[in-house]
Amino acid sequence: MPKKEFFEVRLDRSMLDIATDKGTIEDAVFQHSVLCQTFLPYRNPGDDVTLWQQKQGNAHLAVSATPYLNPKTSQYEVLGIPYGTKARLILAHINTEAIRTQSNIINVEDSMTAFIKGLGLSTDGRTVREVKEQLRRLSASTLSVGFTDGIQSVQVDFKIVKAFDLWFPKNGNQRVLWPSTVKLTDDYFNSLMNHAVPLDERALAALSNNAMAMDIYSWLAQRLHRIPASKPNFVPWANLKEQFGQGYERMDNFKAVFRKTLDMALKQYPWAIGKIEEIENKGFKLSQAQPPVLPKRLSR
Repeated sequence: MPKKEFFEVRLDRSMLDIATDKGTIEDAVFQHSVLCQTFLPYRNPGDDVTLWQQKQGNAHLAVSATPYLNPKTSQYEVLGIPYGTKARLILAHINTEAIRTQSNIINVEDSMTAFIKGLGLSTDGRTVREVKEQLRRLSASTLSVGFTDGIQSVQVDFKIVKAFDLWFPKNGNQRVLWPSTVKLTDDYFNSLMNHAVPLDERALAALSNNAMAMDIYSWLAQRLHRIPASKPNFVPWANLKEQFGQGYERMDNFKAVFRKTLDMALKQYPWAIGKIEEIENKGFKLSQAQPPVLPKRLSR
């Protein structure tokens, strides 16, 4: 089956499955609320790029690539900024394992391959290399989250991962998949415990070939259920382009892609259908909707 047709079939199957069997908190995957509002790059901004910035309203995200020690050269090098669908899926997996085990030490070696298979992704050499590369980039990155009102700003910096192994086999044919463990920083772990957004794993799997669709789904999941029932929110096109329009210079091009991608995301979030109304030439009105997974207070 051609790749495009495969993903289309999976979208339709997942849509029916989710509509008839709402996800439970026990089967959810989690994303940090900050990364449901501001997002990593869709594509590689360049291996030599060491700073990525993105904003949504007065919220700002900066991702910095920090040096890592290459065991082959004994020199510090920069891996680059994490990007794309794989980085998003890895973060969701790491977050979910941290919440499930209530520990900031994640057993990556035993869980990552099972997670990839669970998403319906191939575990061939190419996929493994891509996932491992994004895991390295995430491990060697620092997130800066800031808010400004034009007069003053507040900023919080944190690394996601405190300690990790970057081990390269001497023999290129040697099969080494993952480091054994990844240790989250206390700052990130504690923040995640208080600001995790539950997502339906089936939806992420269905959208796993489209980073924008994953971001739109995550954004709606954390936002719609918080809107007051009697007070819909309005989001102008300019704000949407700022938030989701990475790489789109022309507004008309962005609008066409956003509408199509929004439809993909909504098929995986049936409770949001009818809650998002486009206002011609202006933007979208968002109304309250049930979350895709009923939330539950997370505590240690």
